[in-house]
Amino acid sequence: MSLKRLEAVSELRSLVDDYAILTDEKKISEQMNLFTPDAKFTIYIGGQLISTITGTESLEKEFMTHVNEIKCYFTINGQHKVTVNGDTAEGIVFSQMKVIREEQGVDILSDYSIRYDDVYVRQNGTWLIQERTEYMIMIESRPLQS
Repeated sequence: MSLKRLEAVSELRSLVDDYAILTDEKKISEQMNLFTPDAKFTIYIGGQLISTITGTESLEKEFMTHVNEIKCYFTINGQHKVTVNGDTAEGIVFSQMKVIREEQGVDILSDYSIRYDDVYVRQNGTWLIQERTEYMIMIESRPLQS
């Protein structure tokens, strides 16, 4: 494996980890800097298309709507497999995301098992997410035990 490819793989891993960290910290405006301006974000739950959002302006509005409903995020990224082809790449990321939201005065913990299929591009020396397809494979929700 060439040094250039190893650097790209490392930079892409940092990109997906930065995405998760900024989600957990609810820094949505900063998170938009990880996407190309024309980014496409698609979400499937149980194989059913839920939404497709195009452009960071629309994406930021959508993410802010969700962030305002959430008390706490906690994300762990697992496997990250990428194929690099010059200034473009494709990747698969597996993540666990825990979310706490309040419903009728009760804290509800939702645990999401997610697969992301990504398309990345390097622009001006920086890797960005151009397309992200999120597959929520398993979802479990329950009242949070004190």
